[in-house]
Amino acid sequence: MAVRPAGAVGGNDWLLRLAGRRVVTIGGGTGPFALLSRLKRYPCTVSAIVSMADSGGSSRRLMDEFGQLPMGDLRQALVALSRKGVLWREIFGFRFPLQTDAVTGPGTASGAAHVSGHSLGNLILSALQGINDGDLLRAIQDAQELLDTAGNVFPVTLSRVTLCAELDDGTVICGETEIDTRGRHHLGPLPPIRRVFLSERPEPCPDAQRTIRRADVIVIGPGDLYTSILPNLLVEGIASSVNQAEAEKVYVCNLMIKHGETDGFRASDFVRELHRYLGGPVDRVILHRGPIPAPMLEHYAAGQQRPVEPDIPAVRALGPEVVVADLASVGGDHLVRHDAERLIRAIFSPRPLPSSPSASARLVGALASDGAGARPGTFGSIRDGAQAAD
Repeated sequence: MAVRPAGAVGGNDWLLRLAGRRVVTIGGGTGPFALLSRLKRYPCTVSAIVSMADSGGSSRRLMDEFGQLPMGDLRQALVALSRKGVLWREIFGFRFPLQTDAVTGPGTASGAAHVSGHSLGNLILSALQGINDGDLLRAIQDAQELLDTAGNVFPVTLSRVTLCAELDDGTVICGETEIDTRGRHHLGPLPPIRRVFLSERPEPCPDAQRTIRRADVIVIGPGDLYTSILPNLLVEGIASSVNQAEAEKVYVCNLMIKHGETDGFRASDFVRELHRYLGGPVDRVILHRGPIPAPMLEHYAAGQQRPVEPDIPAVRALGPEVVVADLASVGGDHLVRHDAERLIRAIFSPRPLPSSPSASARLVGALASDGAGARPGTFGSIRDGAQAAD
């Protein structure tokens, strides 16, 4: 398959492949947030399939106290797609300050300590689920109405799940948070992950499966491989739905390795592991190749993390088309993330086929004039080097 730098495609040809398409993202955590925040500006139909493996923070407490599914990743996807304005996004994103009661400990006393550390958005979703007699899908629909989302959000399953990892030394770790943070707590050498699995056999959410099957483009990632992406594919029927879909399957490879999860991985290792759990190949892989500021490299090196090596020939040997671009940006949180605008251009950059420049210009002009449901001014603001989303 071909290897092309995304920047080799000129003009707005990438927009022609995006306009009017049904785009489905699969992931969890913070990875898809910027991508969804940017995709909502374009004339396409966006849906987010979200992992239900989260086991920490506010989500964990709501699960323990009320027996509900984790709300955190659902909330982030809803906020990313919101068109309601900054205030509503800030309301759903607000987190109560963590307080410690002198007698009973963190978060267990009455009053302020009872909501200590909780995300207000998680509490709102929990309340909406109660209003809808425990129906999470209706709660999400109500949240989408409140936030005027530009797309739909679906949990990958409506059942509680526990993510487990078996290590090379035979140890089994259970809990998404425990797997996700073990490298943070132990900076020395750690036994690598041999496999991940769910301790239950959850049924897939039918709406999630239906959305995947009807997609035109399925974007897997960005996000942590073992704790954000693969938990979705471990749900019975989801991997087969992705494979059977006629959509183009695109994998966005990580920018950095993560200590305790992907130590020593090159790009081909990420792709090979994804194919293993997916049960088939993706059509396109997006790789970063470009500079990262030295201070950021030093910061990540302190946590045993480094940039993922884009071993292009090895990725190409696995079958997919490879698109290479300078995709890294440093966010306000001083973390290296994908620049959402450049990432979208890479995802939808056309295959190297003959095209009519005049027809391309006419279609882009028509889209720019009426917006096809996008926000006013969206297309006039498209330019190279756009900053990361929201």
